[in-house]
This record gives sequence, C-alpha cells and structure tokens, in this order.
Amino acid sequence: MRTASVLSRASIALAGGLVAVGLFAPLAAAAADNPVTFACQATPPIGGAQTFNLGAGVNATAPASVAAGSQFTVTLAPDALTVPTTVSGYGIQSISDIQLTVPVPTNSTLVGESLSGGSGIDPSTASVAVNGNDLVVTVTDSVAGGRTFTLPALTLTLTAGASGSTIQTSVAGTGYGDPGLTFNATVPVAFFTVNVPTSCYPATAQALSSTTVD
Repeated sequence: MRTASVLSRASIALAGGLVAVGLFAPLAAAAADNPVTFACQATPPIGGAQTFNLGAGVNATAPASVAAGSQFTVTLAPDALTVPTTVSGYGIQSISDIQLTVPVPTNSTLVGESLSGGSGIDPSTASVAVNGNDLVVTVTDSVAGGRTFTLPALTLTLTAGASGSTIQTSVAGTGYGDPGLTFNATVPVAFFTVNVPTSCYPATAQALSSTTVD
C-alpha cells in the first residue's frame, strides 16, 4: 500500500511539472502563434491515472492563399524547452519517446515531408513517418532532467486541391486513446525507477494554419 501511495503521488507531481513546460514557442515574424491546450493523462504502473492540462503554443508558417493544383509548404516548428529536474520534491530523471501527430490536411495531397533543425537531442533518433492519413514525428532520445532541447521542425510539401476549398493544419487527437502527443517520463521514487507514459490530445479542436485555394 505504501509503494502504491508513493507512486501515485509521484505521478501527480510529475503531471504538475509537465504542465509548467511549454512544448512549442513562437517562430519568427512570419509565423502564426496558436495557443493549444492539451488534455493529458499520465498512467503510472501502480495507482490510478492522473489527468491534467498542458498549455502549449503551436506555430505554423503557411501561405494565406495558393492557386488550385499548385505546390506549397507548411512548417511547424517548436522552440527550446527545459526538462525540470524536480517537481514537488520528486526528481525527474528524463523524458523520452516523444511523438507528435499531425493529420495530412484535407483538400490537399501530400507530396513530401521532412524534419530540420533541433538541438540537445541525437538527430539520428528523430524521424517522421506517414501513418495512414497522419504524419508522426518521433524523437526516441532520452533527455535528462535539467537539459534544454529543441524538437526538429516539420515541413509538409502539399499540392492544393480544388478552387474555393480551404487547407488547414492541426494537431491530431480526440481522446486519451487517440492522442496527438505522447511521451514517457522516468521518475525515481524511493528504491524504484518509474516509467510514466503520458497521452495528450487537443482539448478544443482548432486550426493551426489556414490556406485558401484560389
């Protein structure tokens, strides 16, 4: 019972700490900064799941309008973040296996996708893959508590659809079982090291960028 209580308290502390860490921050002047509130659930191996909100700012750089059938790009880029070392007396050893999912926008055809930039992580652990109608950015590297790092920027190359349509980007996710953002946190508790998987989705669906097709 004591172990379960300690692990449950650790997951609550972890959740509170992650709320304080923004995953995305503004780009340069050409970028549109859109605040997104993620509803998150941390699931420790012992004790009940803990829910919390995580505030973030997602930045999209995209043209306001394009011609039907033309090719264009949209870029989503994160800013640096620092993993906290302690929260409410509990140490955070590291976070790892970060995944961000972005749907391929409707009214467009995906031509290609790429990652660029990023720091504080091993670039060989960053990848982007097409999974059905989604693009999944994955960073498997482990980032220690106290370290600052930047996730790579995702660039989508798209072909515009029919004239009169709108092409919008967004973060995927409709629930804890269908998340748009996931990661694992490693937390030392007493004589144990606890892995706490966390799943998040946008609490309110919203467009990150919007491009009209002329």
